[in-house]
Order: sequence, then C-alpha cells, then structure tokens
Amino acid sequence: MIVTPEEPRHAAAIEALLDRSFGPDRHTKTAYRLRDGVAALPELSLVAIDHDDLGREVLEGTIRYWPVLIGGLTPSLLLGPIAVTPHWQGGGLGSKLIRMSLNKAAAAGHRSVILVGDAPYYGRFGFTRDLTLGLELPGPVDPARFLGLELVPGALAGAAGPVGRWHGVSPAIAAPEVALATAIPNRPRPASAAAGLWYAGRAAASPAAA
Repeated sequence: MIVTPEEPRHAAAIEALLDRSFGPDRHTKTAYRLRDGVAALPELSLVAIDHDDLGREVLEGTIRYWPVLIGGLTPSLLLGPIAVTPHWQGGGLGSKLIRMSLNKAAAAGHRSVILVGDAPYYGRFGFTRDLTLGLELPGPVDPARFLGLELVPGALAGAAGPVGRWHGVSPAIAAPEVALATAIPNRPRPASAAAGLWYAGRAAASPAAA
C-alpha cells in the first residue's frame, strides 16, 4: 500500500469509489456547491494504491481539498470528499490520509480547514464545532457535523459569514514560520498538534466526509 498524489489516471477509479461511498446523488450535497467550477488542490489530493495478484493498481482510498473563502475575506480549505474501500475501513487508512494531507496543508502555509463530517471521529484530529459557529454553508447541513480546524492558532478567530467558492490563486497564506512552529525548538506547538493532528493513532472505521 502506498499513498501518493492523485494523478489524472486515477480519476475514473476515484469517481467509482465516491459513488459507492456516497451514492449517485452525492453531487446534490451542500458541500458540492462549494466545489462546482473549482478544481481540487492537486498538492493536497492524495490516493491510496494497492496492487492485485497481477500487479495492477487498485485504488483503496482518496482524499481531496478545495479552496474556499469565508465571509469574502478569510481563505480556508474544505476537506472532502474522503473515502476508503470497505475492506480497508477500520485499519487506519482514513486516519493516515487525513494526517498526511493536513501535514502537507500546514507545510504549504494553509491556515485552517473546514469539513462536514462525524464530530467524534474528526475530533481526534483537532476538528471542533466551536470554530464554525459563526459560519454559514450555502445549503442545508446538520450543524453538529460542520467542523473546523486551525492549522495556525487563531486562524479562524473572528471569521464569520457565508462560506463561498474560491476564485483566484491558491489561498495558502505564506507564513511558514508559523505553520511549521512545531519544528522550531522553544516555540509553542499549534493547538491542532496538541489535539492529535500529527500524532493520531490507528482509527476505527472512518466515517466519510462529504
């Protein structure tokens, strides 16, 4: 099993896995309104690949991130969809995809992430409902499943208003001295790291994030 950046040749297998995981009407979900007409960020879109007995690639998992804009001012990332094939659920593959991609996001200078997903599961990575209380999604969603994570402490402080699609260059904020504070001696680690962002253990079956 390897985790590698998504490539165009993986597209058909990813769509098939997402259809099996979310159903054929998945494009009607509120989160997809933020993805319409916007490309996923290639540097954060990962796939888990295994091989069958004949050496052919088999796609076992996928995770993608999309740029969004909060209140017309605050750039952020929308995590999802993430999906893992049934026979790999409960083995920690979903957790691995989340940890690896969040590390990549922090290293690239991104400051925050939002998602729609199961709070008990995503809470182990530092996601919390408290960070999205002032935010509005462009459609119906269970409020308890609308979660946020600060890759840089305070990144969502004061953020409020509707979450909209991003148009323009990458929303990453070039602040590596903050995003990578964990690598610098005698500097405090981001709150998300203390919550288990980088050190989450093996996960139970991973509830897919829309």
